[in-house]
Amino acid sequence: MTQKYSQAKALLAVAKASFKAMLRSPSAVVFTLAFPLIFILVFGFIGGNGLSVKIGLDAASDLKNPVYQALSQVESIHFVTGESAGDMMDDLKKGRITAILKISPDNGQDANPHYNVQVYSSTASADKMPIFQSMLRDVISSLDKRIYKNEPTIATVQTQIVPGRVYRQIDFILPGMLGFSLLSTGVFGTAFLFFGLRQTLVLKRFFATPVNRFNILLGEALARLVFQLLGALFLIAIGYVCFHFTLIHGVETVLELLLLSAFGLLIFMGFGFIVSGIAKNESTIPPIANLITLPQFLLAGTFFPVDVFPKWLQPICKILPLTYLNDAMRKIAFEGQRLWNVGPQLLVLVIWGAVAYGVAIKVFRWE
Repeated sequence: MTQKYSQAKALLAVAKASFKAMLRSPSAVVFTLAFPLIFILVFGFIGGNGLSVKIGLDAASDLKNPVYQALSQVESIHFVTGESAGDMMDDLKKGRITAILKISPDNGQDANPHYNVQVYSSTASADKMPIFQSMLRDVISSLDKRIYKNEPTIATVQTQIVPGRVYRQIDFILPGMLGFSLLSTGVFGTAFLFFGLRQTLVLKRFFATPVNRFNILLGEALARLVFQLLGALFLIAIGYVCFHFTLIHGVETVLELLLLSAFGLLIFMGFGFIVSGIAKNESTIPPIANLITLPQFLLAGTFFPVDVFPKWLQPICKILPLTYLNDAMRKIAFEGQRLWNVGPQLLVLVIWGAVAYGVAIKVFRWE
């Protein structure tokens, strides 16, 4: 009696062989572990503060006063307006903004104008608060010299600290490195793998077996998924143990980050299939792949928030898929949001995935 061919065993065999090949591949190890780990270690050890600060402006503030007018001219300060007081305070506690500013006139006896500047800060923005305080002092000092000739001062500053989470540099850098690792593996890894399998006629040999074509793709995807998730778990562990990377809900947050990583990798593999389909030879893969990965690596909030870029460039940053993956990871890790709370980011990734796989189906070649 002839035993029925097991597609499930064939799928696992393909996945196992591909996984072993990745372990032997220096480029896979570099992009998945070494490269992100180097950046995590560098930024984890040196810490550092960004040069841009987001400041919430209280709705009751006087916008015609010279203090606000001068601050609004500082390129490194980005004011957030139009939010309710509750939403703005929530942003402050979660580190989305550096401070909340309320400027009100002080109707004293002096003929020259005087203002009260109330600054609300949080422990979540403790790393950037000194930068803003320095900018505020410089602005007030400049106005004093111009208006009061140094006596008295145009504004009195009062600071109130609101309890919040401690936001560290690693809380921004590590999700960005995870996202970049997923993008690199999904695009470069997939492109080189399937181009190589086609060139060496391995795919053609697969066709001589009863293995279903879908299972060939699924097996390779499964191997990459397991390999990447192990790498992601390793990076998260290093960040948490060595640099106190924030995981609000502990193990639950780790599991959600891994699920998000798996989802992101599947999306980015679509771009890898496109590259492998349109590449004429192996030497053309890196230039084509870099056209996809390099702009996202630089502009998708991997190292710096998107709002530090010029305003004309920000709309481009905000359409890149990696921007939304990085944003979702940071919201889950630091802000404590759940997967169902990052629906808008997931929706954009789904749209990008549909476009990528739609194109991949048209250009992908088995032989």
